[in-house]
Amino acid sequence: MSDPKATDVVRLTGLTRSFEQGGVKIDVLRGVDLAIAPGEIVALLGPSGSGKSTMLQAVGLLEGGFGGKIEITGIDATQLDGDERTALRRTHLGFIYQFHHLLPDFTAQENVIIPQMVGGTSRADAEVRADELLGALGLGQRRTHRPSQLSGGEQQRVAVARALANRPQLVLADEPTGNLDEATSDKVLGEFLSLVRGQGSSALVATHNERLAARMDRIVRLHEGLLEEATPRPAA
Repeated sequence: MSDPKATDVVRLTGLTRSFEQGGVKIDVLRGVDLAIAPGEIVALLGPSGSGKSTMLQAVGLLEGGFGGKIEITGIDATQLDGDERTALRRTHLGFIYQFHHLLPDFTAQENVIIPQMVGGTSRADAEVRADELLGALGLGQRRTHRPSQLSGGEQQRVAVARALANRPQLVLADEPTGNLDEATSDKVLGEFLSLVRGQGSSALVATHNERLAARMDRIVRLHEGLLEEATPRPAA
């Protein structure tokens, strides 16, 4: 049997995060351990305020103040400087949030092209990739529309395309369909899972929805600052 540590896309060891509020120390993460294998989609369950977003910010290398160890594709991110963390995010990670955060003055296609060009892809190649993703998400005829001209579900589909544009090894999604009605949520999540699996990426998806979590490969639950395995990790 191969050693899973050698191939994990992300590995957290003893992750901690505390905040001070009104002179009181609040421990949000109290020693989180988690490993995600290549191609694995993991649901992170927990109610609002349980620390799911804080944990995703840690994995996404978006802020400091965390204790413990964060390894991305075998690289110890806690030992990197700011520029190195930025480069690691750009090349290995994709992000989707509850609110799409699209650039309002650019078309759907341009919103998917821009992160690719920032990563060094040519405009021509980035346009091909953007059209491929938007077409797969049913937005082929809407690619020249700006966010204000799109429905909520369409805007979130553009956000999915943007997150996957650079073929990240790990996609971090924070309540990615939490702002949509149930029918649209089911459809967008299904399209997201299909695309992630199709390109062989891994994903960590924070949600409070048990029904949506059941559609993923594995479920972990954040409870009082620690992770509980709701479903076991498959054998390597």
